[in-house]
Amino acid sequence: MSVQRPLQLLTKRASPSHLQHVPRIWQPARTFATPGMVVPPVTQNNTSAKGPTAMVFMNMGGPATTDEVSGFLSRLFADADLIPLGPLQNYLGPLISRRRTPKIKKQYANIGGGSPIRKWSEYQAEEMCKILDQTNPQTAPHKPYVAFRYANPLTEEMYGRLLEDGFGNGRGGRAVAFTQYPQYSCSTTGSSLNELWKWRQRMESPTRNQNLEAAEAEGSIKWSVIDRWPTHSGLIDAFAENITAALETYPKGIRDSVVLVYSAHSLPMSVVNRGDPYPAEVAATVWAVQQRLGFKNAYRLSWQSQVGPSAWLGAQTSDTVNNFIKKGQKDLVLIPIAFTSDHIETLFEIDQEVIHEANELGAEGRVRRAESLNGSPTFIKALANLASEHLANDEVCSRQMGLRCPGCKNERCLASKKFFMGQGVQDNAALTL
Repeated sequence: MSVQRPLQLLTKRASPSHLQHVPRIWQPARTFATPGMVVPPVTQNNTSAKGPTAMVFMNMGGPATTDEVSGFLSRLFADADLIPLGPLQNYLGPLISRRRTPKIKKQYANIGGGSPIRKWSEYQAEEMCKILDQTNPQTAPHKPYVAFRYANPLTEEMYGRLLEDGFGNGRGGRAVAFTQYPQYSCSTTGSSLNELWKWRQRMESPTRNQNLEAAEAEGSIKWSVIDRWPTHSGLIDAFAENITAALETYPKGIRDSVVLVYSAHSLPMSVVNRGDPYPAEVAATVWAVQQRLGFKNAYRLSWQSQVGPSAWLGAQTSDTVNNFIKKGQKDLVLIPIAFTSDHIETLFEIDQEVIHEANELGAEGRVRRAESLNGSPTFIKALANLASEHLANDEVCSRQMGLRCPGCKNERCLASKKFFMGQGVQDNAALTL
């Protein structure tokens, strides 16, 4: 296959939109990116023999300004865990990122000049740590950190901050890698953990860093991992609240006939076919939310953000919505079920592409989106409850963490799992090679 055809498909023009759908009832209202925003500092009041504890939120991240788009895309397309391009990855990745940069810059300009994911991630982490200081004084103070895979603050920047703040370098200390992907995928959480392991080896392993003294290597950071939480009750409550608020924007007489369309980021079928757990875990989240809602509304699970000409998991969200509209089902609520805050996939792809196209097909503003979790107090309490239990039980990771995909041949993935699972003793965790 020639390179030109895939690149044409990859740079397919997006549909512009100036339409807005019905305002949300739920507060706080949707907020676009605000680069340079200063979030109020966290007050750490508690101290303990086991503290401090670093709580590291991991996510893919997003460019805070349009000037950061190029670097973001370069790192994203270089990651074979997320977008496998085969033996030509080092050639095709930079080529595709350069071709897509102008288009993606325009998309970020259309949502306020950048992604709000850093703002929301820092806010969520800080608010969670405030709660943990009260509920888990034995591991306080809890210090919030954010580590993005493809945007600032990158994993290596976060690790440097940990060392500067007194963790590691002979002083020990505990850190929790807390994925903000509720459903595990080797392409998302797996990739972030591989990156974290890589920088840990470079900065704290005496075999990789010859400048480390023996005492420094012995007193390295002790890591544990919250690697998945697809059916956590607090997460389900938060989704259900936002869906209920969206349904209440429809007249009461038609509310039960609104179809719920859950949308998650898609995966290449090559990743799915090697046994990645993500599709099953997303489906588990959807089922749990439907149970919480009492199955009052019909629903479908769809997938978005396909990149490139290769086969990806479907049906695609845009096709799903369009097909419903063509068949006369115009009352739809879109739910971003695999995202914990707004970013380009919600603010542009759903709001300005999918919903705009639905309106062009005659939806008449009846296709709407449930709010993202963002600053939801219910969601932040869920994060705190999940982290509190993890800390109180001295957990290392989930049992599933040790089960590799049946078709996995990634030696870095194996080494990463061995490292994190070797950070403590846990009866219910066992590595399966």
